[in-house]
Amino acid sequence: MALVLGLLSAIGPFAIDMYLPALPDIGRSLGAEVGAVQLTLTAFFLSIGLGQLLYGPVSDRFGRKPPLYFGLGLFTLASIGCALATDVHTLVVLRFLQGLGAAAGMAIPRAIVRDLHTGADAARLMALLMLVFSVSPILAPLAGSAVIALTGWRGVFWAVAVAAVAGLLLVRGALSETRTPAERVGGSPGEVLRAYALLLRDRHYMGLVLIGALAMSGFFVYLAGSPFVLINHYGLSPTEYSLAFSLNALAFIGAAQFTGWLGRRFGLAALARVAATASGVVMALLLAYYLAGGDRLAVLMTLYFIASAFMGLVIPTVSVLALEEHGALAGTASALMGTLQMLCGAVAMGVVGLFANGEPLPMVIGMAVGALSGVALAWGTLGGQRPAPAVQRVRG
Repeated sequence: MALVLGLLSAIGPFAIDMYLPALPDIGRSLGAEVGAVQLTLTAFFLSIGLGQLLYGPVSDRFGRKPPLYFGLGLFTLASIGCALATDVHTLVVLRFLQGLGAAAGMAIPRAIVRDLHTGADAARLMALLMLVFSVSPILAPLAGSAVIALTGWRGVFWAVAVAAVAGLLLVRGALSETRTPAERVGGSPGEVLRAYALLLRDRHYMGLVLIGALAMSGFFVYLAGSPFVLINHYGLSPTEYSLAFSLNALAFIGAAQFTGWLGRRFGLAALARVAATASGVVMALLLAYYLAGGDRLAVLMTLYFIASAFMGLVIPTVSVLALEEHGALAGTASALMGTLQMLCGAVAMGVVGLFANGEPLPMVIGMAVGALSGVALAWGTLGGQRPAPAVQRVRG
């Protein structure tokens, strides 16, 4: 189950990570500026976030598998369109549609985890899911570099289209429906809005979601800026960039596998609070280094490697805690969580992109602001006891 869910979750990120080494080439091929090329990333993140708001309630009402079929089909068609795009504006639009399709694979697997488990068991399954999911940032840039060398950047989109077709086959043959007809809720627009209103009023849920969103926003800033910083500023080749990018994913993956054990030993809330704080401290040190005039790639890679490891403890833990008390609305709760994380990341990328100049400092400032904001929110949300459980079921 973890393998199937992880692969479904990874299809969307694969469409990001695999073409990162090609961003400078796409700009040259389509005659586009850095900001316009980065907009293809922003459009994808916006749509993959907004799309989850639709897939979550639909999966609560009709089951988990039907919306997965639709989303993967849309992703496949949009990927083919991206491969055929002749200008950056068309590519931006098609990337938006591609993100709408990928949103199904982001929201629904987390809901399936909640269908099956809670507590430390859910944290363990979520970490296993993220183990498979996190293979994307390790293999995708390397695979992307190989595909780009053989076929050019357009070949990347043909490759992810094939991956989506494989995902459709997995859903059909290897994934069981975890949302029984008796458990299905919602359906009308009013019920959906009431469900989202319930979640938005739950301060504990929202605090947990935003801790994860702020942690992810720093990663998204790195995602958008690192190809230009590492390749153009520090002089790495696309393959060297892919290897450097993969190191951070290894740190994230390795740490995430300890969430179940550490959660049982110290409690999930304490684990999230301490890991978020440690990540913020490391990012503050990195920011201080660049503000003091430092400019060494080894320092950037070392400190961000450590920060990535702590993020590997934060993100699966707060995801489990956020869904813990909303089992009846797991799809909707997962969707809102994913949407806010993606929108926060897209906004962070857009703001930092306004100041992007190919130098490391704007990127590092954006990463550090996200991490330090997450520290403050972690202590505000997880510093005390959880209030009385919120109502889980919304009735029309």
